[in-house]
Amino acid sequence: MNRQTLYMVILSFILLVVVVVFSFLLLIPKGKEYRSLRLESKKEFQQLELTQNKFDITHNRLKEIQTQNSHTITAFNTHFNSDQFERIYKKEFTDLYLTEVTTFDTNGTFKVYEVNATSKITSPQSFYTFLENINKSKWIIGVNFPIHFERDGDKIRSSFTMRVHNSKESKE
Repeated sequence: MNRQTLYMVILSFILLVVVVVFSFLLLIPKGKEYRSLRLESKKEFQQLELTQNKFDITHNRLKEIQTQNSHTITAFNTHFNSDQFERIYKKEFTDLYLTEVTTFDTNGTFKVYEVNATSKITSPQSFYTFLENINKSKWIIGVNFPIHFERDGDKIRSSFTMRVHNSKESKE
């Protein structure tokens, strides 16, 4: 055997030992770590996809509900103006007065008003028309019972309380 071949065999053997040591010390442990991280990553991507699907479904449902109830949402965010209310609904009554009532049962999302109204009618039909018009107004108003009707000659006087609901963010 000549020298060159011997050097080649020794060099090949050293390279083989280096490759085997490199494999056992670095590649195999990192390969195991890589497989475990890949499985963990795959589980996290599956969880992300499930969560994203739930989010998309909920978001689409929210947009659908917002579209269906846009009038109510707008009304809830519209500031109540008692002077404007009186101007709009005064035509249905001879006299219409609003006074704000301060009570302790409010939770900050509505105001309570006492409404005193007088109308020149012999039946409470105009009052029911008034209630229908309130229901279609740009505010969210709840009329509280009892509603007191009192006959005064050819007029009917009515007195009741109502709650005007506003969000806390509505402009004052």
